[in-house]
Amino acid sequence: MFKSKTCVRRVLQWCASMSQPVYGTIMNYRIGIRTQMPKWCLIQIIGENTVSKAGQLIGQKVVLKYGKNSFIGRIMGLHGKKGVVTAKFRKGVPGKAIGARVELSGQRVP
Repeated sequence: MFKSKTCVRRVLQWCASMSQPVYGTIMNYRIGIRTQMPKWCLIQIIGENTVSKAGQLIGQKVVLKYGKNSFIGRIMGLHGKKGVVTAKFRKGVPGKAIGARVELSGQRVP
């Protein structure tokens, strides 16, 4: 089925990474000179501090459970060189949620 051992190793690493939940912390909104965008957030992934590892998470679903509400978003791209990603949520995230923990699911959102 697989042509090489490295291919098998990559598939096993991918399956192991998808089975464990990945968490991040909301650092701030995406901001401009005179505006802030509450739908866009900067998220620091816990345990990921390189661009190459954070780049593999682009397209994954992000869930913020805040009180009774849950905010669903998607990782859209990278921000800087320290492993920070930008996520766009369907609804605006409240200001008190900055510093809150978000969960990344293994599924990719089209």
